[in-house]
Amino acid sequence: MLKKQYVKSKKVCKVTFYTPAAIVAETVFLVGDFNNWDEQATPMEKLKDGRFKVTLDLDAAKDYQFRYLVNKTEWHNDWEADKYVPNPFSGDNSVVTT
Repeated sequence: MLKKQYVKSKKVCKVTFYTPAAIVAETVFLVGDFNNWDEQATPMEKLKDGRFKVTLDLDAAKDYQFRYLVNKTEWHNDWEADKYVPNPFSGDNSVVTT
């Protein structure tokens, strides 16, 4: 799930990424265009309900591709993303539009 908040004083969108409740995990990292697909750059915080979340300040009026890396081995999409695009490794990447 994606939650967006636009900051009027800057051309920034605060985007909070939440993993789906169905994903059971010990660790989750948010990986995408915004961190050069670095698999360890953006760890997500585990919530009491078992989901994970992280908030990023992203430039407004852009598309960002991303995926969730679960337990360092499983790739998951956000099924409530704004859209999806094919990736070169078979499958799709999630996209958030700011």
